[in-house]
Amino acid sequence: MIVLLGATGYVGSSFAQTLKGRSIDYVGISRSQVDYTNGDQLFDFLKQVNARFLINCAGYTGKPNVDACELEKAECLFGNAVLVGRIRQACERAGIPWGHVSSGCIFTGRRADGLGFREEDPPNFSFRTNNCSFYSGTKALGEEILTDCESCYQWRLRIPFNEKDSPRNYISKMIRYQRLLQAENSLSQLQDFVDACLECWLRRVPFGIYNVTNPGSVTTREVVAMIQKYLCPGRNFEFFESEDDFLSKAAKTPRSNCVLDSSKLLATGIPLRAVQDALEWSMKHWSATSVA
Repeated sequence: MIVLLGATGYVGSSFAQTLKGRSIDYVGISRSQVDYTNGDQLFDFLKQVNARFLINCAGYTGKPNVDACELEKAECLFGNAVLVGRIRQACERAGIPWGHVSSGCIFTGRRADGLGFREEDPPNFSFRTNNCSFYSGTKALGEEILTDCESCYQWRLRIPFNEKDSPRNYISKMIRYQRLLQAENSLSQLQDFVDACLECWLRRVPFGIYNVTNPGSVTTREVVAMIQKYLCPGRNFEFFESEDDFLSKAAKTPRSNCVLDSSKLLATGIPLRAVQDALEWSMKHWSATSVA
C-alpha cells in the first residue's frame, strides 16, 4: 500500500492517475480525512493501512504564482519545510521509506563550469545566499531537513508541463502571459516526472536526491517558437527588456531560472525524453477548449 499526500493537486493528481492506471494499491488522503500535518495522526494512519511507501506531493506554492508566498510566509514555511520534517519523523517512526517532491527552483543560472547543477551542488538561490524568493528559500530548507535522511527520495521537479491545458501548466502560462521574460531553463514533463519517480521505488534505486528533469534545456524564445508552430500560428509575443524590467513591472520577487543535470537519474536506467521532444509531443497532443 502506498500513501499519497497532496493527491488532489496538479502533481499529486497525476501520481494518483498513474498509480490507478498501473493497478498499484494506494490511498490518497486529504487533510479533512487525516490531518497529516500532525505527526502522531500520520503515524497512526500509516500503521492502520500497513503502508509500505509514502509519496509526498503536499506543499505550498502560492496562487496564482510564487508572488503570493511573499504575503503568506507562515503558510509557505510550514507547507514546504515544517511539514517535511513532520512527515520524515512519522515515516521513520513507522519504519517505511518515502519520496518527497522537491523543487529545482533552489538554483539560478548554471554551474561555474557552464554545466547544469548536479545533486551534490549546494543551492545558490536560497535564504543562505540571500537572493531568492520566499518560496525557493523554504524549498531549500525542506531539503536541509532531509540532509541525513537514509530512506527517502528527493525528486526535484522543475517547471512542470504536459499536454493538458491548466493554470499550473508551463505551456498554458506561456500562452496566457501578456509579456514574457527571456530565460533558459530545465523543465519536467509531468507524466515523465511521475513515471520516473515511481520507477525509483519500483526498481529500488538508491535513496537520495534526483533531478527529475527532461535532459537538456530550452529558452523562452524556443518554447514560444513551438507554440507559434503548433498552437497559436500568427501569434506575436512581447518580451520584457531585462530581468530588472520584469521585476519592476510584473513581479514582486525574483524568479529561479536554471539548468539542472539529470544524468544521475539516467544512470539508473530510468528513461527520460529530451526536453525538446517532450515539449513537441505535448503541443502536438494539446487538449484544451481554447488556448487564446
